[in-house]
Amino acid sequence: MPDHSINPQQLASLSAGDFEAAFNKGFWRDVLGWLFQKKNQLIPFEELRKRIPVTGQHYMGLRQVPVEKIVGSVGRYRDFDGAFLPRQTRTKARWMSVDRAHLQDINLPPIELYKIGELYFVRDGNHRVSVAREKGQAYIDAEIIEIETDLEIGPDVDIDALILSQDRLSFLAQSHADALRPEVNLTLTLPGQYEKLLNHIDTHRYFLSQERQAEIPYDEAVCSWIDTVYLPLVEIIRQQGVLKHFKGRSEADLYLWIIEHRWFLSEEKQEEVSLEEAAEHFTDEFSEGPVKRVVNIIKKAAQAISERGEEENDAPPQPPEEEKPAE
Repeated sequence: MPDHSINPQQLASLSAGDFEAAFNKGFWRDVLGWLFQKKNQLIPFEELRKRIPVTGQHYMGLRQVPVEKIVGSVGRYRDFDGAFLPRQTRTKARWMSVDRAHLQDINLPPIELYKIGELYFVRDGNHRVSVAREKGQAYIDAEIIEIETDLEIGPDVDIDALILSQDRLSFLAQSHADALRPEVNLTLTLPGQYEKLLNHIDTHRYFLSQERQAEIPYDEAVCSWIDTVYLPLVEIIRQQGVLKHFKGRSEADLYLWIIEHRWFLSEEKQEEVSLEEAAEHFTDEFSEGPVKRVVNIIKKAAQAISERGEEENDAPPQPPEEEKPAE
């Protein structure tokens, strides 16, 4: 039964206080994430889905789902952190409307989830999950669609490592780089980067065909790119000892970053910048010792505080969407 003992003014005050507490908790989780370099993001459902082998999907019906196993979202993964704490103030009204329902013991409709392995991703109901976690709710009712895959995806799986592995397999299947140049290490450490290597190969192939006025076989373009573009920069990286300044990264990571950095430098200076100069400038600009890392973290925290304060003070309040009751 709804709790009619709380008047509307008290209810509004309580829900506003609950939101502020959740928002502040999320902010300090972000700060600690920067400080200790820990992940604090929800997993984007589409990014995972397009990188794993999917064999089908089916409707599982209405189930009770452990809230802690909901780890990602279809479209709201930037609005909440890894614990579903709110990161934005623009959806404050929706969050508070769900919180008011909890305070009054009003039952809300089931959320909608996708299931991959043992993990769940919100299709609809992000605010309901956020409030449920903040209230310590262990289970939540959900309509579930299961995405079928042959991969084993358990609660302890490293999603970034899984995506990275699938990215690498896709890259090698297209480029055959491991067979063409088995002695060359093209390992990357961040998801979403192998596609850039394929783009570099395609660009190199285009210019090579323009130069020769002939169609260049793809395998030949891959070998040419490795021999004349990739390895020369890797040699500069080794000569300048760049890798030692970027713990846990690879030569292929630095190749991509320095190539992009060289382009930005050239645009800024309006003149050609050598690979050696780009590598040296990149190292000076982005390598982080312990002291520099702490300074950067403090700067980021201060900037985030300022931006969030401005956003809250300046942004007009956003009413809840009308097509559905409180999420």
